[in-house]
Amino acid sequence: MNVALDGPAGAGKSTVARQVAKRLGYVYVDTGAMYRAVTLAAIRSGIRPDEADKLRELVASLEIALMPGPEGQVVLLNGEDVTEQIRTRDVTLSVSAVAANEAVRAKLVDLQRKMASERGIVMDGRDIGTHVLPDAELKVFLTASVQIRAFRRFQELKEEDRVPIEQLEREIAERDRSDEQREISPLICAKDAVVLDSSDMTIEQVVEAILDMSRTKMAEAK
Repeated sequence: MNVALDGPAGAGKSTVARQVAKRLGYVYVDTGAMYRAVTLAAIRSGIRPDEADKLRELVASLEIALMPGPEGQVVLLNGEDVTEQIRTRDVTLSVSAVAANEAVRAKLVDLQRKMASERGIVMDGRDIGTHVLPDAELKVFLTASVQIRAFRRFQELKEEDRVPIEQLEREIAERDRSDEQREISPLICAKDAVVLDSSDMTIEQVVEAILDMSRTKMAEAK
């Protein structure tokens, strides 16, 4: 089956999805990394998020691939390993605006659906259960308070990228607003998704909860 994991920025989706996929023996697809790769390419090309025509031309020229690696998933942009580069603060601050571009979403959603066509996928993002994989057998909406998400993001930042945690809270709240209000595939909890608030849960507890849901779905399908 396919598992769709949605939720706002900083909710821990990637970490959880990666572990769930490993435990189930499924393939993990980090859709956020794909949007980050496009954002990195735009920054390198000097293209602003509001330059729609230039973004359309850019994304048409890109080849993005997700490959397994010794440390997890490797992100390739036109054959270049950009796994580290896409996690910089500059990319983080611009990715939401780039992801709102219609041409960018159209190309990446098509890629994501092709990846999921063979089943056995755990895919995380913001519109997986509502738009990319509306027929996924299990949908989970993972969330947490803004304060908790900002603290988690703060802990992930490298020393040279550290900013006050209050600033991260403001940025995450603005990212939520942007994702929820964009016209194309906004962040919405699917009607048939299970809402899981991880504010007071460890990563392992979240993973186990989703694995339990997965086992229940598999049993029901037999």
